[in-house]
Amino acid sequence: MNDLDALLTPEGRALLDEVRGTDPAQELAVATRLRREHPAELVSAALGQARLRQRAVAKFGAEDAGRMFFTPNGVEQSTRASVAAYRADKLKGLGVTSVADLCCGIGGDAIALARAGIRVLAVDRDPLTAQAARANADALGLADLIEVREADVTEIDTAPYDAVFVDPARRGGRGRIFDPEAYSPPLSWAVGAAGRARHAALKIAPGIPHEAVPADAEAEWISDGGDVKEAVLWFGTEPGAVRATLLPGPHTLRGTGLPNPPVRPLGRYLYEPDGAVIRAHLVADVAQTLDGGLLDETIAYVTSDALRPTPYASAYEITDQLPFNVKKLKALLREREVGILTVKKRGSAVEPEELRKKVKPQGPNAATVFLTRVAGAPTMLVGRPL
Repeated sequence: MNDLDALLTPEGRALLDEVRGTDPAQELAVATRLRREHPAELVSAALGQARLRQRAVAKFGAEDAGRMFFTPNGVEQSTRASVAAYRADKLKGLGVTSVADLCCGIGGDAIALARAGIRVLAVDRDPLTAQAARANADALGLADLIEVREADVTEIDTAPYDAVFVDPARRGGRGRIFDPEAYSPPLSWAVGAAGRARHAALKIAPGIPHEAVPADAEAEWISDGGDVKEAVLWFGTEPGAVRATLLPGPHTLRGTGLPNPPVRPLGRYLYEPDGAVIRAHLVADVAQTLDGGLLDETIAYVTSDALRPTPYASAYEITDQLPFNVKKLKALLREREVGILTVKKRGSAVEPEELRKKVKPQGPNAATVFLTRVAGAPTMLVGRPL
């Protein structure tokens, strides 16, 4: 039985409504009861879809996730709605009115594009995935703007469309794929497809080496709520530009080609740049706005005596600097009555949870400990967020 075929029937839809929000601990009891009146396969499909919808809430929000149809890979690999909406708005701002969405998955990006008023051809070669994308366009009232086609993306004529969006598969049988040429389709093919369009956006893994970015592309790293989500290669915009964009906002930092910041002694404040800033190699640009420098030439922590608000880094006031010594840290935390302890690390092999077990924090006060290096030396910094 094709799960989606069954779930798209009136009986399947009614069953989906009935199992909505089922507590995983109650699934067996619910399944036993429902199988008295419905086929066992349909009940299993409905409960499985309910679980996928619950997982999808984090990406799509409760309202959309509760109406959409998902595959396990679709939940895992689809773009977060806030990121897709940002990208759709950027394409709309470029004057784009139609997009060929290649490797569309379950349709997350196509939905955002259509909601921005853009006509979309959504293409995926997997029959079940394409069926889910079509069902989602219909469920969200966007079928008039989204045409879903089950096909090999390499055979699609993109000439009638203002822009191309490509989201290659970056997972294989053994997990994540890090070589861009091992994507499906390969990055080189996607770049070629981009070159045939007036505008294009290629979604890639945020860990892509900067030297792999084509010279005629603009590279943008995007984080949402502090978590780096993806990188995008834009064509037809600003060749060679590098940006870090933080959502919500959006807040976008454009690189200016600054050299690495100087190393300087610890100041009163420590700044932890957002992951998108670090991935985009724009720590120097942030440091300049903070009148700061690096604690260590290999560590992306910025220190300064100035407290300046910035969306691109989290600020901490540092109260203590210790050489790496667990006993001294434990004594300091006991003296300060610290029971709420946040441990962050960069450039240290020590695991935060391991340190927490050793220092056994107790008391009403809170503190943040940074395990890092200062001028090459293993160091512990104690402070508080601002």
